[in-house]
Amino acid sequence: MAGLKKKRRIQLIVAGFVFMAAAGTLMGFAFQDGIEFFRSPAQVAENPPGSSEVFRIGGLVETDTLVKVGTDIRFVVTDGGASIPVMFKGILPDLFDEGQGMIATGKLIDGTFVASEILAKHDEEYLPKEVADALKAQGVYKPSTE
Repeated sequence: MAGLKKKRRIQLIVAGFVFMAAAGTLMGFAFQDGIEFFRSPAQVAENPPGSSEVFRIGGLVETDTLVKVGTDIRFVVTDGGASIPVMFKGILPDLFDEGQGMIATGKLIDGTFVASEILAKHDEEYLPKEVADALKAQGVYKPSTE
């Protein structure tokens, strides 16, 4: 009888590990399309990702680069170290403007970042942490002194 209990306990432990491995594998496949890595324009220029990779890029919108033609929007995003042209089709957030911080989600195609979503800062003090860190690394970030 003691041998049967031990055998049953081992079977349950092995089954538990199999279920945990299966759950981990399924989670990995589920997250594969949902994870978007952040890159600064300098990182994109230094090591361009593949044209099928979805990622986020952030920085400041360069002044005198914003061009709107209907719902087609083109501008250049910079972190002080590099500049990347961005193309977006859609409606921009109300607070989106030149010289302001932004983050865009999309793909790099032929040297132009084709954005599917654009986020803008929402008040005078806010700058996304990733963008602020990238700007600090380039020596461009100047926090508000007010």
